[in-house]
Amino acid sequence: MEKQISKAVISRLPRYYRYLGELMEDGVERISSNELSQRMHVTASQIRQDLNNFGGFGQQGYGYNVKFLYTEIAKILGIDRQHNLIIIGAGNLGQAIANYANFEKRGFVIKGMFDINPRLIGLVVRGIEIRGVEDLEQFIIENEVQMAALTIPKTKAPEIADRVIRAGVKGIWNFAHVDLNVPDDVVVENVHLSESLMRLCYRVCSMQDGKSGEKGAS
Repeated sequence: MEKQISKAVISRLPRYYRYLGELMEDGVERISSNELSQRMHVTASQIRQDLNNFGGFGQQGYGYNVKFLYTEIAKILGIDRQHNLIIIGAGNLGQAIANYANFEKRGFVIKGMFDINPRLIGLVVRGIEIRGVEDLEQFIIENEVQMAALTIPKTKAPEIADRVIRAGVKGIWNFAHVDLNVPDDVVVENVHLSESLMRLCYRVCSMQDGKSGEKGAS
């Protein structure tokens, strides 16, 4: 039976990948778990535990080969291969995603953008023409699209999600403020910007209240 990796470990892998990429840019060839922990503010023990889930990759007394570990984490995350992505919702957020060039460096190729607003259809964003949603399913099939980003109102999201799933999409990056009911073989990654901002607000307010002596007893 395949080993189940915790969500907490998976959530840290992109951080490891980013820091290792920065180390490579700085010309660092190897690094110990202690040195990596100081950069990432994660304990060395946690780093070793996380990486041991996938085989370890380190050598006693040597540490980690930065380039090798960077490549292996890319394989684990699946970003060592190309993933075709579409964006549904070509407003400000959708266009901002399309304009973010770093996605291509990570293997995510934006194949198309879609919207229902006639004023947006036909516009070109970073070389991608915005289309209407009429030929959505055909486009997904012809371009072997595996993932869809939904940057649309929550009232439209369930219907559009059903359409892209029926056409073969297996991963949905959901920016709509609604929980989607999807089959077991489809994965949804929810990005709730307002919830993230509220968590930030809570942490800022907690710190301020604590310093001013107004924080309630726990």
